[in-house]
Amino acid sequence: MAEESAPDNERAIGPFAGPGKQGMKKVLVIDDAPEIRMVIGETLTLFGFDALLAEDGETGVRLAREQLPDLIICDINMPNMDGYSALMSVRSEARTATIPFIFLSGAVDKSDIRRGMESGADDYLTKPFTPKELVAAVNSRLAKTAELKRHTEREIEELRGNLSLALPHELRTPLNGILGLASLLVDDYETIPRTEILESARFIQHSAQRLHRLIENFLAYSQIELMSRQPSPLALPSGLPPIAAHQIIPTVARAVADRFRRQADLTLDVGSDVVRLPEDNLKKIVEELVDNAFKFSAHGQPVLVATATTEAGSFQFSVTDRGRGMTPDQIRRIGPHVQFERKTFEQ
Repeated sequence: MAEESAPDNERAIGPFAGPGKQGMKKVLVIDDAPEIRMVIGETLTLFGFDALLAEDGETGVRLAREQLPDLIICDINMPNMDGYSALMSVRSEARTATIPFIFLSGAVDKSDIRRGMESGADDYLTKPFTPKELVAAVNSRLAKTAELKRHTEREIEELRGNLSLALPHELRTPLNGILGLASLLVDDYETIPRTEILESARFIQHSAQRLHRLIENFLAYSQIELMSRQPSPLALPSGLPPIAAHQIIPTVARAVADRFRRQADLTLDVGSDVVRLPEDNLKKIVEELVDNAFKFSAHGQPVLVATATTEAGSFQFSVTDRGRGMTPDQIRRIGPHVQFERKTFEQ
């Protein structure tokens, strides 16, 4: 690292410098070279950071777990546990998995940089570097992390608002119908004509089915969220047989069209493709997408359900409708329990 003195007016640059340890951002430096480790630590301290120093990968990983630093700077080439192994250890635990990680190395081979980024590193700093370059990299990475955190908090707040407004309404609507009609039948069963009793029973059944579907979807969404946070992709169950699309998709699509009384609007273009997927999952995918197409398009407008096999050999399933459409901003903001223009359309 090239030495360079910092003027007094540059010793606390950036939004992350603090006057004291309690307000400082903690940066963990892992490097087996004592002189490099010392210079980096002194530079970070000079510019207002709380520097934690580790002489090898194992010590660094232990400090990361104990101190939970705001950022880690780690050399790649170290004995026993190298930088890649240290990164894997940090990323493998929930408490440390999101800590920004900057690789430090004298190597300039693009394959090394690519391997570092593919391993999950956030940035790459090549020796030699100046104090300004070091601090700029640290501040830049901390700024990006802070912005990501603010964005996540905004999304959580928006989701919280949607959950508090939309979800209770969706659950209460069918439940109110069930409770209201059930109470009516209990109170006046002796005087209600049989035809009205049958009609009320059908409405109760329909409302119960709607409520059951809402609960099942909420549970499915929760399961998907948990799976998406797994550190590695989920493997298909061993021995899972391939499913013939034409045996599943048309049946589910027609059932949804029947529910909307729009059998004539449904067009099927489903080939003899096969897909390796749990059957219940495929049924749920088809049901939700086709239901959405009918829900947000008018009677008489076509809904096309199609399958295809791409040149790469992957299975492709598509649902096309002629509904009112969505703006680019709405498409960008698609998420669970998010409804657009609810006051206008009451969907």
